[in-house]
Amino acid sequence: MQKYNISRSHYFYAIGLSYKKADAEIRGHFSLDDDSKHALLIQAKENGIESLVVTSTCNRTEIYGFAQHPFQLIQLLCDNTRGTVEEFQDVAYIYKNKDAIAHMFRVGSGLDSQILGDFEIISQLKTSTKLSRKYGLLNHFTERLVNAVIQASKRIKTETDISSGATSVSFASVQYIFKNIEDVTNKNILLFGTGKIGRNTCENLVKHTKNEHITLINRTKDKAEQVAGKFNLVVKDYANLQEEVSTSDILIVATGAQRPTIDKHIIQTKKPLLILDLSIPKNVNENVQELDNVTLVHLDHLSQITDETLEARKAHIPSAEAIIEEIKGDFNSWLETRKFAPTIKALKHKLTDFATAELDTQRKKLSDFNEEQAELISNKIIQKITNHFAHHLKDDDVSTDDSLELIKKVFQLEEPQKTNV
Repeated sequence: MQKYNISRSHYFYAIGLSYKKADAEIRGHFSLDDDSKHALLIQAKENGIESLVVTSTCNRTEIYGFAQHPFQLIQLLCDNTRGTVEEFQDVAYIYKNKDAIAHMFRVGSGLDSQILGDFEIISQLKTSTKLSRKYGLLNHFTERLVNAVIQASKRIKTETDISSGATSVSFASVQYIFKNIEDVTNKNILLFGTGKIGRNTCENLVKHTKNEHITLINRTKDKAEQVAGKFNLVVKDYANLQEEVSTSDILIVATGAQRPTIDKHIIQTKKPLLILDLSIPKNVNENVQELDNVTLVHLDHLSQITDETLEARKAHIPSAEAIIEEIKGDFNSWLETRKFAPTIKALKHKLTDFATAELDTQRKKLSDFNEEQAELISNKIIQKITNHFAHHLKDDDVSTDDSLELIKKVFQLEEPQKTNV
C-alpha cells in the first residue's frame, strides 16, 4: 500500500454491508434513519473523528471515514443501529486507503448497485456529505474525493448507456406488476409511503400504466399531497389505511419506518392482493403470507430481474470503468501532490527565514537600503526555488520519498504530521 501524508497515524476506511452478502433482514438491523444518522455523527464528533460520511439506503449501509482502526467506525454503526458487531463481521466489508477510494467510485458510479446502472446512491452521497459538513466532519480529502466520484457519475451517465432507461428498484417494481398482473390500467393501486423510492415508483406507475386509480397515503399527509399534486392523484388520511388496503388490488409499501407497518390483521379483503415491500427495514410483516389471497414480494426479489435491457447494460461496464480510472487517476495525482505539500511549505518558511535574516543584515549595513525592492526580489527568488523543487517532486522518474528525505536533511526541516492514505 502506497502511503500519502495527510495527518498522524490515521487511515481512510470504507466499512459497511450491502445486498451482496446481507439479506434484507440483516440490512434492516443496520439501517439508519435520519435521527440515527444525526446521533452517529454527534458521537463521531465527540470521539474525535476527523472526517466521516454515512450513507444508508435500501441496498447498503456504509461509513467512509478516517480512523486509527476500522473498529472505531464499526462501533459507531453498531451503537446507533440494532445491528451487532458479530452480525457485522459475518456479512460486512472493510476497505482501506486506495481500496476504500476505489470502492466509493464504484458505488457512486452505479457499478456496485443491486440493479446495474442505478444512480440513486449518488444523491444519497451528496446529501450525506452536506450533513457531515454541517457537523464539521468533512475534511478537504473527503470533500475532494466525493466531488471526484460525483464527476465520474455524471460522465458515466452522459458518455455511456449503462443507465439507459429507468434502472431503479421503483422501475423494477412496475416491470413486475406488468408481468404478473393482467389489466393493470383498471386495478386499484395504493402507494403507502412517499419517500424517494415511493415518489419514483409513483412516477413510473403513472408513466407506464396509464392507471387513474392510484391512491397515496403517508403518515404526514401534506407530503403525500405534494406528490399527488404533481401527478393529479388521490390522497387519503393515514387513518383510512385499513379501508384503502381492503379495496386495493396492488399495495406498494415504501415507508421509512423501522418496524413493520402492515401485517395480516390490517388486510380484511378476500380478493387477490399483491404487496410489494420496497422498504429497508422490511415494512410488511411476513405473516401476511398466511393469507391465501396475498402475494408478498420484497425488493430483493425485484432486484433480481434481469431483462434484455439490463443484460445489454453490462456491455458498457468497461467504458464506465475507464472513466473511473481516469478521474481516480487525477484524484490520486492530487493526493500525491499533498504528500509533499507540507515539506514544500516548510521549505518556503525556511527560505523566508534566510531572506529575513539577510535583509536585516543588509539593512544595517546600507544607509540607502531599498526595503521594498529587496523584499520583492527575495520573494520572487523564494517562489522560483520552491516551484523548482515542486516540479522535481512531481517527476515520475524520481523517487519522491528519497527526494523528500534529502530536502528535509539539507534544509533541516521539521517532520510534518502525517495521516496515512
